[in-house]
Amino acid sequence: MSYQLSHYYKSTKSNRDIFQELMAFKVKEILLVANLYDSYSVAREGEFFERIEGEYRQLNLYAAPRITNVSSHDDAMSALRHCKPDMVILMAGLDKKMPLELAQKIKEKHPDLAILLLVNNNSDLSYFGDEGTKSNAIDRVFVWNGDSKVFLAMIKYVEDKKNVANDTRIGDSRIILLVEDSIRYYTRYLPILYSLVMVQTQNVVSEHSPDDLNMILKMRARPKILLASNYEEAQNIVKQYGDNLLCVISDMTFEKDGKKQHNVGQLLLKEITAQLAIPCLMQSSDKRNIILAKELGVSFLWKDCETLSHEILSFLTKRCGFGDFAFKTTGGKCIDKASVLEEFKEKLSSIPVESIKYHSGRQGISSWFMARGEINLAKKLRRHRLSETPHPEDLRKYILDAIFDNYLQKLRGRVIEFDTDFLSSNRIIVRLGNGSLGGKGRGLAFLSHFIENTEFGELLPGITVATPKTAIIGVEEFNYFIEENHLYDEIYARQDIEKIKDVFVNSQLSPALKEKLKIYVDNIKSPLAIRSSGLFEDSMLQPFAGVYATYFLPNNHPDVDVRFSQLEIAVKLVYASIFSETALNYFDATKYKIEEERMAVIIQEIVGQSHGQYFYPTVSGVAQSYNYYPFSYMKPEDGFSVAAIGMGELVVGGEKSHRFCPQYPKLELTSVADQIKDSQTHFYAIDLQANFDVKHEKDITVKLPLKMAEKDGVLKHTAQVYDIHNQRLGNDFSLKGPRVVNFANILKYDRWPLAKSLSVLLDFFEQAMGAPVEIEYAVEMDGNEQPILYLLQIKPLIKKDSNVTVNIDSVNKESAVCVLEGGMGNGHYKHIRDVVYMKTELFDKTQTDKMAQEVAYLNKKLQQEEKEYILVGAGRWGTRDRFIGVPVFWSQIANARIIIEMGLKELPLEASLGSHFFHNVTSMNVGYFSAPYNSEANFVNIELLEDQKVINETSYFKHVRFEQPLDVKMDGKNRKALIAIQL
Repeated sequence: MSYQLSHYYKSTKSNRDIFQELMAFKVKEILLVANLYDSYSVAREGEFFERIEGEYRQLNLYAAPRITNVSSHDDAMSALRHCKPDMVILMAGLDKKMPLELAQKIKEKHPDLAILLLVNNNSDLSYFGDEGTKSNAIDRVFVWNGDSKVFLAMIKYVEDKKNVANDTRIGDSRIILLVEDSIRYYTRYLPILYSLVMVQTQNVVSEHSPDDLNMILKMRARPKILLASNYEEAQNIVKQYGDNLLCVISDMTFEKDGKKQHNVGQLLLKEITAQLAIPCLMQSSDKRNIILAKELGVSFLWKDCETLSHEILSFLTKRCGFGDFAFKTTGGKCIDKASVLEEFKEKLSSIPVESIKYHSGRQGISSWFMARGEINLAKKLRRHRLSETPHPEDLRKYILDAIFDNYLQKLRGRVIEFDTDFLSSNRIIVRLGNGSLGGKGRGLAFLSHFIENTEFGELLPGITVATPKTAIIGVEEFNYFIEENHLYDEIYARQDIEKIKDVFVNSQLSPALKEKLKIYVDNIKSPLAIRSSGLFEDSMLQPFAGVYATYFLPNNHPDVDVRFSQLEIAVKLVYASIFSETALNYFDATKYKIEEERMAVIIQEIVGQSHGQYFYPTVSGVAQSYNYYPFSYMKPEDGFSVAAIGMGELVVGGEKSHRFCPQYPKLELTSVADQIKDSQTHFYAIDLQANFDVKHEKDITVKLPLKMAEKDGVLKHTAQVYDIHNQRLGNDFSLKGPRVVNFANILKYDRWPLAKSLSVLLDFFEQAMGAPVEIEYAVEMDGNEQPILYLLQIKPLIKKDSNVTVNIDSVNKESAVCVLEGGMGNGHYKHIRDVVYMKTELFDKTQTDKMAQEVAYLNKKLQQEEKEYILVGAGRWGTRDRFIGVPVFWSQIANARIIIEMGLKELPLEASLGSHFFHNVTSMNVGYFSAPYNSEANFVNIELLEDQKVINETSYFKHVRFEQPLDVKMDGKNRKALIAIQL
């Protein structure tokens, strides 16, 4: 089943992204229609346009709009055809009818174009007020008062009206509602309000704005100012944008039901205050209305006062949160102030209880947050109604927790700079050093972002999807470490990885990183995995999987200095792993230069639980979205997963573990007898009593028998018992008999929705990355015995398809080196002459380590000759279980273009399951095929190989070379391969 990613993925945009989308409509072009005299009067011999530009510059706004000035009706209509203005301003001169007629004509041709009328003086207001109201073509009438700020207000009025729906939806923008029908008064109010709002927004954003562009973008998030001139308009705005209202400023007399009514403003404010806890200001030319204002609990402003601007500023500062927050005592005495949110949080932590009591019964705190754009936080505090919290200390804690949660919500799924407050959170990734996160770190950052922005709750009830607590040291620290310690000469002079380790351990990390690492281990006391994250690692084009080192730390020593020292050494050893023999061979195989590589380091909390001396997860595994070995009615696109008990080392190493298809978890892939034979018999865990040191860094991971997991109670979720008497698998662990780790309770009986979760995640991630993917995961239960699926890593699997057709029916078996079905790989090669094959008659399970060394020797010889080859051997290649195959590392066979696994009578064949091995195979498009024992459809012509010229021979392998290049065909679509002598 395929899930539509876009339905569930709701990306939380960063503030910068949101700001970019705000104020989508900008007035960039204005058509000003005024006769020559009026135009001259307004422009004042050219100074007007400079003053408009000055207003924009002073308020850090974008470039002021261009103004095209025309003086006649015909010129206006002509200009409309060329300049395409965003708004039109008509100035009313002696001819009062002309602007109304022109407005009508413009509106007929451009119905969405905003048209404002600017009246020259107050004496004309009565005429244009009535006529403007009657005219559907005039959007608003303003009066020229000699101040260029009125033009700024007119422009911003149009922009706010056009943008409010979009900006409240995507940016939760705040709104100041002005209810006023008097042209003279709203012409006076709007310039004042816009100036105050712009200055307030500047003050708020300047504290955290690293650059001018960021400040300009943030200015877009300023409160919108909406103007309503009658009761119905005001009610509609309240109904539509009530949650975003910052405050309401209302006159007392305006129209309701088409008739002007006295004290209708009282009715409006009463209705608003009853449903919204926001500051309101009653403004009236009748001073006696102050009594009504007090009855409603709102502020009052006398409209005709000489200090109108100051009074509005006072209201916005005291009631709407503009300016500093004043911490007051019960008597209203100010005892402290906070200018920014961080300062508010710091002072709230220590102010006297008396001040908290004072503020508990008021909405001043939420209003202050609202004025700073912290809308979600303000709404949360308003809904809580602080006065209902009986104990001041509880209220203090509630507000501080709300601030933290709000901050965390903004950061979720992001990589943030080092902050001790967030070290213990698994919802963000903390950066300990600058620079790239590397391939693996980039994958983790993507996982964190994806999880936090995808609504898994409705899709996957019963399980939580998360990432472990993670911190990343960027690659710039690696550059510093190499350069400041002068390690370049040491690296290339020594060549011995053990000596390089010693040099690295005795070198110094930067003082800043050391300080952060010490703080980190002082806060995090659970076991840690220190992982590599090279620039090439797990990338789309270069696999580099499993090449570098990972170190585990118990991180439980009582002395923080010891824990810090162990962590510091582990970081240095990860750096040193770039120069290991395995890594150097890999660089040679992939044709990359080691000088190009840089190393980031991931510090990740290990998923699991303590079981006495040992620590391990209930389940660990890998899952791939493309299955190269589908079975029964499975399709390759259904994917597969391999799971095991304990640390994931067992799974990625290709040891015995349980394989299943997430789409069909109840499908039996093997018989009961095979399940018993192939079941996991041991697991890996962290030894919490082990002491990490440079010489024995691997001793911390121990191999334990399965009975230890049964003793810890883990098998009840993950295994079944073979009932010898009834010859079936059951759940009665009191019986004697083999324990079979098949996760039946989870996969067959749906104790946890693990299979569905993996299926959904693989589907989503493949859609998101545009390629098949592999994820590493672990499952552990929380304190309520509910499962948490932790995603540890993600990497792409590059599946390359091309039109290669293999017709096995027409094969001449005498000229065929091999015919294979059911493998993977795609391509047509005509350059390979070399084959390295195992003397299968000498295969010895106890000698596979020696076999690995021999094939590594032959591979190196072929690398030196720059020749690719075909590798043939018994059992699994790349397994860490040496009894079922050859435990080679990828670098030891890296020049093999085709890898073939042969089954023997005493060694039945199954596909390799090692995660790192498979990632390299698929990413590098290496052919990988199996030839089961006595299979008619699959064979390797050993007799033909024996006839070829022997180039090199070891105890267990022969390297032969054909006289002519072989014809190698791999049909990835039909999963067939044919290797034959070219005829």
